[in-house]
Amino acid sequence: MREDSLHDPRPRSAVSAGTGLAGLAGLFMWVVVARHFTMSGPFAALTALFACGVPMVLWSLVVDKVHRNPTTGIDWDDRPRPLSETLDISLVKLGGLFATWGTIACIYAVGRWYWDGRYGDYSFAMQLFTWAVVPLAIAAIPYVIWLDRRLVDPRDNAWHFGQMLVGGEADKERIHEHLRQWAVKGFFLAFMLSIVPGNWNDAIRWPNWEIVYSPVNLATYLIGAMFMIDVTFATVGYMLTMRPLDAHIRSASPFAAGWAAALMCYPPFILMNTGGPLDYHAGTAQWNYWFAGNPILLSVTGFLLVALTAVYAWATVAFGFRFSNLTHRGILTHGPYAITKHPAYVSKTLFWWLSSMPFLAISGSLTDAVRNSAILAAVTGVYYWRARTEERHLGMDPAYREYAAWMERNAPIPRAIALVTGKRRVHSPGVIPAE
Repeated sequence: MREDSLHDPRPRSAVSAGTGLAGLAGLFMWVVVARHFTMSGPFAALTALFACGVPMVLWSLVVDKVHRNPTTGIDWDDRPRPLSETLDISLVKLGGLFATWGTIACIYAVGRWYWDGRYGDYSFAMQLFTWAVVPLAIAAIPYVIWLDRRLVDPRDNAWHFGQMLVGGEADKERIHEHLRQWAVKGFFLAFMLSIVPGNWNDAIRWPNWEIVYSPVNLATYLIGAMFMIDVTFATVGYMLTMRPLDAHIRSASPFAAGWAAALMCYPPFILMNTGGPLDYHAGTAQWNYWFAGNPILLSVTGFLLVALTAVYAWATVAFGFRFSNLTHRGILTHGPYAITKHPAYVSKTLFWWLSSMPFLAISGSLTDAVRNSAILAAVTGVYYWRARTEERHLGMDPAYREYAAWMERNAPIPRAIALVTGKRRVHSPGVIPAE
């Protein structure tokens, strides 16, 4: 530890390291059981979400006591308000909530990509929503009524949306925020649920002898396992956006550029898929093709790729159950976020460069090599753009500005950039520099 860092402590993280570790332990135990009995089906994958999520919830409530955080907006000390004072508020809020869910359901029904299989098994997610909608609607009624009696301000975004629907006076900004938050959850939760079974299957079905058969097999399996961890934690994050867990969405990005940068990385808007304008795979081969016959290079490259994927998964595990795109759910400062503000983007883009090697072409064409390298550089630029738009959004919170300033003074990657450029970057409180 640097001596001056003792007098410049890292800002407190909104999530404890123990939360992610608890989820990782629960997930690991279920993987051991599932591999032993070869439970690779979709319902075993759903069980993995519970095996990961339940320990995190218990850790957060029992150890971290997150329900007592002031940021929940819940008053646990005073007696709950009488039901007569909040029932009307709750009914309006429930009307807004059910209308929102109905709108999302209509979008799912109209969106052809949710049913035709072009972008994976979205039909699995649609089936889950069909099963869950009635129990969730029933459970929402007592939950909202109970919560409104304890909230410091029960007239939240959902209430304002309900007020608009019944013709009452409502705040347009609160309505817009409500719609943005549910757009994030509706869009990304369907995507995450659709890819959970496939990632789970990749981690469970490989027999042990095949995993250790070669360095390529070992690296491929471990990379797949890391992606399974990432997908599981991210899906749990989208499912547990709840105030009593202090995991609610504080704000969704209000910037169109942020939405554009994020959505172009996900179906149906994705630009990087096969045949898309940012597809950099034409005429290329993966790393194991170029290093075939050289076990040392295969082993070293495989190790590096596994390490990069581990950082990528670690960046999601660090969120605990608060991961989601385009939102502010508390500022993370621990784990990989003490090294760089964007560990997932840094590791992901480095992984792509190393695994695909776009500067080499199996056709031997210099044109293909230059074109693919330029396109992957553009993809890297997209993720730099995402980082900048996310910092613009999070930078609206003084806690993030404090964290970003600390990173400039202490974190390895920003300090290394300053060393290479020969100057230390200085920024005003409202401007957050990207790495």
